[in-house]
Amino acid sequence: MNLYEFCYGIIHWLVDLINHLWYWLGNLLPWWFGDFFSAVGDLAASHGNIVVFTILLEVLVILIIAVVNVLNFIWIDRKFMGRMFDFYGPYYVGFRIGGWLQNIADGIKLFVKEIITPAKADKIGFYLGPVIFVSSSFLALSTIPLGRDFGIATNPSGLGVPASALMAFAFFAIAPFAILISGWSSNNKYTLIGGMRSAAQMMSYEIPMLLTVASVFLLAGSFDFMDIVSAQHDIWFAIPLALGFVIFLVCLVAEVEIQPFDLPEAEAELVEGWTTEYSGMRFGFFMMTSYLRGYIGGALATALFLGGWHGPAFIPEPIWFLIKAYIVFVVIEWMRWSTPRVRVDQLLNIGWNRLMPLAMLNLLIAASMKTLGWF
Repeated sequence: MNLYEFCYGIIHWLVDLINHLWYWLGNLLPWWFGDFFSAVGDLAASHGNIVVFTILLEVLVILIIAVVNVLNFIWIDRKFMGRMFDFYGPYYVGFRIGGWLQNIADGIKLFVKEIITPAKADKIGFYLGPVIFVSSSFLALSTIPLGRDFGIATNPSGLGVPASALMAFAFFAIAPFAILISGWSSNNKYTLIGGMRSAAQMMSYEIPMLLTVASVFLLAGSFDFMDIVSAQHDIWFAIPLALGFVIFLVCLVAEVEIQPFDLPEAEAELVEGWTTEYSGMRFGFFMMTSYLRGYIGGALATALFLGGWHGPAFIPEPIWFLIKAYIVFVVIEWMRWSTPRVRVDQLLNIGWNRLMPLAMLNLLIAASMKTLGWF
């Protein structure tokens, strides 16, 4: 039973239960009300509406899993940073479980804070920036299955959504536009500089990243996550494409905008970068989405290079997939808290003059292995 069939069964049971109560209530009313109740009940029980409700429930399940993982990532980030810097600060909330509930407290604090809009800001861009940033990240997440039977599907036959990997990177690449819109519309010199830095950084590192992903597509012969993971049943692509895997991780750090590539949000230079003018829950959404993109990056690295959900048979596929994604996130955090911030010229030089030739070399290696029939 896959996630679609599971959610379909729940929705079908709920619709039957509610319809029984609905029809019973209609029988207690005069006949003209009873006919209305019967018509509404038949409409709700139609197959098309049940399918819509099923997909919505699938989205809700994936959303809940994503939010829980984001809270876990924030907790791991804080604990790992404390260990790296040998700092053991007190946690006033959730001390029995190592401060995990502090994330909930911080979210509540941001939720009750006043949301301030600059007087001379471009209101439309200022409002739409966070919406585009958050929604595009969740759309990218929706295309990544956590197992053969665990993902958002449009039919009960399986999870093979055509070109799902291409869709994931297409949604993932929308964020730079949202960042540039947010930085420009805030009418602040620091946010504008941060937005321009982010746009330059994304363009410099997305091209090498996509070239490494193209090598994975070449070996797998498909743009579908299901086929890509199935092609790694015998050997993970991180082994023959070790160079591409390293390039992908470096570009992923730049895409998520964390050290050493956190120039768009450099606190020492730009206050809080392109999020300087955002407050309250708008800033909370930006912060949450930055960790969400870290989770998406770990999921992408797992699906493309680390064999996806392939693992010991006694461990459920989604759990094994998440274990790999968490390991990737820890490696990224290790890079974050052990490397200094680079300059702007160094940032562009690494992307264009170092990673680009290496990504082309990695693509040549993949093409050679495919030509020799090794995959």
